[in-house]
Amino acid sequence: MSGGTVGGDGRQSPTERLAEDVADVVREEIRALRAQVGEAARPAGVGIALLAAAGGCLVLGAGAASATVLRMLETLLPRRLAAAGLTAGYLGAAVLLGRVGLAQLRAAGGPSARLADDVRDIVTETAGRVLPAGADAARGELGR
Repeated sequence: MSGGTVGGDGRQSPTERLAEDVADVVREEIRALRAQVGEAARPAGVGIALLAAAGGCLVLGAGAASATVLRMLETLLPRRLAAAGLTAGYLGAAVLLGRVGLAQLRAAGGPSARLADDVRDIVTETAGRVLPAGADAARGELGR
């Protein structure tokens, strides 16, 4: 309690009582808000952790599926050809999905269309540098 009292009998002034009452209400509301935020954050944190774990499992599952497909292809084709075929399949799917995605962004117009153009330019520039290096590596490997 604050020291500003009226008279010597220890009673508070109305202003001091009002200030203390308001402070008490604010403290109670802050405690209640902390409890609500804590209760809301706990399930959200668990949910985010579970989604991250699911994403990890998805990546591991895709890797396992890829290894399985490669093993199946190796029963039909020579090992290098199977690996090259699977790689070509993944690259083809990436190109197809990328083109469809960029078309969707362009169709959305505005900032999305500009983003599609920027992504296309970056991919074209990168492919212009990576493909010749990949072709040289492939020629070198086949020349062995």
